[in-house]
Amino acid sequence: MKKSPITFFVAAWLMVTVVQAQSVQDGINDYYAERYKGARATFEKLLASNPNNIDATYWLGQTLIAAGDVPAARDVYAKALMASANAPLLIVGMGQVELIENKPGEANQRFEAAITMTRGKKGDDPVILNAVGRAIVNTYTDKEKKGDINYALDKLEIASQRDPNSAEIFLNLGNAYRKAKPGEGGGKAFENYKKANTANPNFAPPYFKLAQLFRTQRNSDLYEQYLDDAITKDPRFAPAYYELYYYKLGKLDFAAAQDMAAKYINNSDPDPQADHFKAQTYWAEKKYDEAIRISKEIISRAGTQTKPRTYILLADSYLSKGDTLAAKPFIDDYFAKAKPEDVTPIHHKIKADIYSAIPGQEDVVYNVYLEAVKADTTIDGKVDLLKQAAALFRKKGLREKEGDIIAVLIQTKPKLSINDVFDATRAYYFGQAYTKSYDMAVKLVENFPNEVYGYQWKFNNLKILDSSYTENKLVPAAIEYFEFAQKDTAKYRKDYMSSAGFLLGYYANEAKDGVKALEYLNKMLLVDPANENLLKIKPQIEKSAKQPPTKSSGQTSKPGSPGTKYSGNKESNSV
Repeated sequence: MKKSPITFFVAAWLMVTVVQAQSVQDGINDYYAERYKGARATFEKLLASNPNNIDATYWLGQTLIAAGDVPAARDVYAKALMASANAPLLIVGMGQVELIENKPGEANQRFEAAITMTRGKKGDDPVILNAVGRAIVNTYTDKEKKGDINYALDKLEIASQRDPNSAEIFLNLGNAYRKAKPGEGGGKAFENYKKANTANPNFAPPYFKLAQLFRTQRNSDLYEQYLDDAITKDPRFAPAYYELYYYKLGKLDFAAAQDMAAKYINNSDPDPQADHFKAQTYWAEKKYDEAIRISKEIISRAGTQTKPRTYILLADSYLSKGDTLAAKPFIDDYFAKAKPEDVTPIHHKIKADIYSAIPGQEDVVYNVYLEAVKADTTIDGKVDLLKQAAALFRKKGLREKEGDIIAVLIQTKPKLSINDVFDATRAYYFGQAYTKSYDMAVKLVENFPNEVYGYQWKFNNLKILDSSYTENKLVPAAIEYFEFAQKDTAKYRKDYMSSAGFLLGYYANEAKDGVKALEYLNKMLLVDPANENLLKIKPQIEKSAKQPPTKSSGQTSKPGSPGTKYSGNKESNSV
């Protein structure tokens, strides 16, 4: 049968389209595998053949953004839009550039314009919705909240309904949930990554994201399993080899780590800084001088193109050697050059350890620990960091800072602990932050009314805060303290004698109320009938009790007023 020219033309056109689509997909695969040089070369080759290839143009811009060259991405999109002003995908790409450049108004206008342009009778185009979602999700960080992450969630949810067979949409939706709800969006992220697996079982990135999800949950078995799955689906998926290298290194399996490093190097872009893996392995083996030597050689060759990982390795190598002075410039370089999303709690901890050895940097250390806690997505991780920080400030004698850290710990833990509140109360007290200590003591009374500590430390703090009785808080607190101790004079003997001794002295010396003074003296003798100090002053207290008080109870006398002086025995004066 003779084929018509039209049939032949259609077949030829379909063949070219498939080839081009495969070529674009090859570039996209390189993009997701972080082979940005290879992806760029693929897209530029496609554009050399067809400058009007919208998909290749869009992904070239995405690749440049991922590689950190935003100005080049802007140039690509700007030139393409001059030729194809109504290309929705390119409009979204330019909106992403503007979002990165902190121009949210312009970006949002482009996103809405692209969505409106492609809206059909059945609704919005899922491809454009996905591109908008990707633009925001890939730009938004917890530190720099560029873009409306909830808007991205909404558009990606709609896109997933419009095209339930797109693995990439579910991938971006999972990423959106992790960023929109850090620490609590893991369930929805997991759900969408699994949907991506179902939509395209051979798409490696969702497996990788699942691995990262379980890394934050410190589930090493599932973390390794999903990394292995990513490699099984795509043996050239370089990010999984990279993660496995560090995982094996952490397990001190140096041979397996080196194997993963070699596979990473073979499946990633050519990298003149590949010697970093040698340096990293030397660091793990505690051969810090070798790690430092190789890392400095990398900086010498790469100059301003040196990757942040080299600086953090140098900082930690010097820290491990005990040379914090040498470590400081490298930790500063790391934080200046690293992307916020790449900074982990461990990196913050390294910075805190370095700065804690430098006099006068206590505020920096405090804030670094808070950043580390913020970056950690697990409650256990946050609690461990806060305990380390509290121990550090206690060791350095910075008790108020210790109290501030424990106060954050109290807010972080899902259940209030009496030990934490008590520790904060004492830390503040010995840090002379008496108002903060008093507030914690009040929290103790409110939440643990059947324990003595809150009453005790309210009294201790008010002896300083209300020493002149002008706030009329000290005496009521002492009475409250005494009444609690009175419930079990054997168990709370010290507290009983301390509070009663104070009240005896107050009523005898300040309020000039002999009756009340005698009342507390007799109550003390019930517990300690042989107390020589009490027996010695009892006759004079009894004598004053027979005289009318010069002032009503609860008021103070002028300084230097005459009267029996009693400040309590050793037990009543102790804190």
